[in-house]
Amino acid sequence: MRSTPTRSRVAGAALALVLAGTVGASGSGWHGHDKKHHRDDTRAKNVIFIVGDGMGIAHRELIRLATVGRDAELEMDQMPYHGWAHTDPADPEDVVTDSAAGATAFATGVRSYNGAVGVDVDGKPVTSLLERAKKSGKATGLVTTSQVTDATPASFGSHVADRGDQSEIARQFLEVTQPDVILGGGEDWWYPADEEGAWPDNPPTDPSEQSKGTKGNLVERAKTLGYEYVTDADTLAAAKVREGGKLLGLFANEEMFEHHNEGPDAIYDPSVPLPTMATKALDVLKKDKQGFFLVIEEEGIDEMAHHGNATLMIEAGRALDRTVALARDFAKKEGNTLVVVAGDHETGGLAIENPDDDESGDGEQAEDGPITLYGTDQEFYVDWTTGGHTGAATPATAEGPGAARMRDVRDNTDIHDLVLAAMKLDRGRR
Repeated sequence: MRSTPTRSRVAGAALALVLAGTVGASGSGWHGHDKKHHRDDTRAKNVIFIVGDGMGIAHRELIRLATVGRDAELEMDQMPYHGWAHTDPADPEDVVTDSAAGATAFATGVRSYNGAVGVDVDGKPVTSLLERAKKSGKATGLVTTSQVTDATPASFGSHVADRGDQSEIARQFLEVTQPDVILGGGEDWWYPADEEGAWPDNPPTDPSEQSKGTKGNLVERAKTLGYEYVTDADTLAAAKVREGGKLLGLFANEEMFEHHNEGPDAIYDPSVPLPTMATKALDVLKKDKQGFFLVIEEEGIDEMAHHGNATLMIEAGRALDRTVALARDFAKKEGNTLVVVAGDHETGGLAIENPDDDESGDGEQAEDGPITLYGTDQEFYVDWTTGGHTGAATPATAEGPGAARMRDVRDNTDIHDLVLAAMKLDRGRR
């Protein structure tokens, strides 16, 4: 993800932190299904919070058309409760959010400026869902195909004024919030310059990647704090984490893919697939008798959309939906588990078009395709209007204890409130 510098704050900006009032609508949300399900008001022992970074409604529809077809639904769309959320930040300069402000809204229930990680518009730390879950006795985890210190996981497990301070984010993970499971990419931020980790500096796929940490050897620090460290699929599978143990896995120098436009330099082939990481995290966290709080993020949707790469965006979306399937299966088997799937913002201004409806741009925003409608010989195209984010609202779905509140979601901070209420925690509980 792009690193965004800290925004200057302006007098009175704190007023923007007031939560948007929840609309008491009882409609079925963006998908339009009028489902009648009994409200489940029991406490969520476990929470699986799944973020499709950059995933708007058109992205979900593109993934559906390309992977299951017009007569089927994605796992994330089969969840019974549907809502949608405004995504605008409380930023003095920008109307459109970045991932840091978007994730901070999810994690803390507070809207902030672009680049903010777990802090309000004045740069003051705000308690996150992960921290509240931890203090209530639950195990916690962060899983992503991005750097584990990137904006989304960082906003749940750290507090910094600038999302680019990734080594400080890693240090806070270890010494402050201490998630029980941390799995993803970004090893370069855990080792100081000129000290290679398991993932060598200057790899052929991206020679610019190399160790650049600023807080010493944080992998060794993690080991001294009781984390078992793994670096690939084999060591992850072999890890035997006892109840109460901790697991750190770093599976790439930076993101777990190469994000470019079309061509051989664009690769979506994580060394450890997202469903595999999620499965391991669930196996470790479910041992906690008090339950757990787990954040899972698919970053590839956002990055491939930034570069107008519909084909690899679809592959990232496929991985995300497979992860949603295993989360739903876990919830069905274990019970008392809330599963939430949401996008933090929309990326690319994606439009799905018929072959004759060319409204193409240039370069990376040129028309993309043809893409085959799953199960048919029909084809369609994807158009991109920007290489950045847009201000579009995003869809969200949920099932499990407290999920019925998703029908009332109208702001990204409402999703935070939904999860907090489902765990039967409140803002005053520290």
